[in-house]
Amino acid sequence: MRQVNFTIIFVFCLAMVLFGLENTESVTINLIQGVSFQAPLAVELLLSLGIGAILAWVFSVWVGLQRFFESRREFEEIEIRETQIAELQQDVERYKSELQEQQRLLPAANTGSSD
Repeated sequence: MRQVNFTIIFVFCLAMVLFGLENTESVTINLIQGVSFQAPLAVELLLSLGIGAILAWVFSVWVGLQRFFESRREFEEIEIRETQIAELQQDVERYKSELQEQQRLLPAANTGSSD
């Protein structure tokens, strides 16, 4: 897997270098009215690519945090439910023992019929 990652990164970097060599024309960027600068087209496009990558990373981190907090909340709910289940199982065992005790105290019923 490490070799695959290296190959992908190498190909991407090579493509960026070739792209930069092919796009050396100077273009003007107007950020806001009155603020502009000139730079090679490749620099501007690579800068846009970098900003897009950063925004994608920020979005990925944001989604990861949302999933983390959601899973933490779900884990807490599961723990609460497991506690409730344990309490209910204890209640069932207690009720079973009470029922057995009450059945033991009942007088034995006659099984024969007298006619």
